[in-house]
Amino acid sequence: MSTSNAPETTSAAPLSAQQSASLYRLMTWLSPAFPVGAFSYSSGLEWAVEAGDVIDAPSLRDWLTAMLEHGAGFCDGVFLAHAYRAVAAADETALRHVAELATAFVPSAERHLETTAQGKAFIEIVRNAWPSDGLACAVDACAGALAYPVAVGLVSATHGVPLAATLHAFLHAVVSNWISAGARLVPLGQTDSQRVLAALEPAVIAAGDRALKASLDDLGSATFRADLASLRHETQYTRLFRS
Repeated sequence: MSTSNAPETTSAAPLSAQQSASLYRLMTWLSPAFPVGAFSYSSGLEWAVEAGDVIDAPSLRDWLTAMLEHGAGFCDGVFLAHAYRAVAAADETALRHVAELATAFVPSAERHLETTAQGKAFIEIVRNAWPSDGLACAVDACAGALAYPVAVGLVSATHGVPLAATLHAFLHAVVSNWISAGARLVPLGQTDSQRVLAALEPAVIAAGDRALKASLDDLGSATFRADLASLRHETQYTRLFRS
């Protein structure tokens, strides 16, 4: 008789072929190694560090929690979800509306560059490495630049990757990139960076759940200091990042 406190395990059913493919693609597309250039952008964190708003792991955690709950994190999640649903419903009018709104919603020129440059890179890489029926038509329907969350939602829908998994993976990737920028700027060690990521888990999950249920009328940002940071960064004297 075993005296181990470990829970007993039962044989688990393997993932279906579609589930395995979806997981593989999400892990690839939203990996830090996927070449969309995310490492070049800090979403205004560089100015926040210089201004003294972010000085250590706790202040970075607080700053990013606000961005997730009341700023770009939640809003980008809503755009992703609505772009996904528009593609799944073959509603080109709704897709174009979401795409236009997402690019207009960013608060500064640098943030506009950040999201559209990553969106363009994401689409181009997926188009060449993972071509799918309907991807070109969906991109053409947007009739303009694509914000990064719209690009991710569009691609995931055309590949049949589940929306909820896509949304949570996207928010995790965005937060991980913010933390990576903060780690280089503050600076923080690897352990402190992972502590911040662990502490943000509830906020990432909550933002994803809210975004799944939100309408476009629920969009709104209350992170004035972060928006100001993205504007001030444009004229910051010494810069490592493009935003």
